[in-house]
Amino acid sequence: MDNDRFARTIKNARLKKGYTQSQLADLLNVSNKTISKWETGKGLPDPMYMLELCQILDISVNELLTGEFIEERNYQQKAEDNLLMMASQEVKQTKKMFFYENVIGIGSTSIFLIIGVSIALKIETEEGYYECQKCHHKYIPSYQQVYFAMHYGRTRYMKCPHCQKRSWQKKIYSK
Repeated sequence: MDNDRFARTIKNARLKKGYTQSQLADLLNVSNKTISKWETGKGLPDPMYMLELCQILDISVNELLTGEFIEERNYQQKAEDNLLMMASQEVKQTKKMFFYENVIGIGSTSIFLIIGVSIALKIETEEGYYECQKCHHKYIPSYQQVYFAMHYGRTRYMKCPHCQKRSWQKKIYSK
């Protein structure tokens, strides 16, 4: 929808009927600033005003939507074009909403997953200790060591701070 053509149509139809912006605004129960916005292309009428606006200005909805006065022989074609344009805009809007839904869904799921994993790892570093399989040294690793260590279950592949050797070290909960 071309806002400038739309705006010119409203203004030309209003002038043709001999209304001022204030008079048209009073008939529609809106402010004259609203009419001014419509006529300058800075805003579009809410769909609830379009039918009443067309009746007051003695133009068809098709003429309002296309931004031009339509001859009787072209009326059917313009009506079909307007319906196709509106259907196309609705499809675009629906696709846009699906995109936003996906972005928000994936983003929020990722955030909750990261927070959940971070909390679980924090708890893991604070409860119990690990025992080196090489020298049997018992220690509590840092959050960073636990975070970056390969693991399966509660066993992690880490470097022992005592013997400096890497091994699969089991989590032990009681001392």
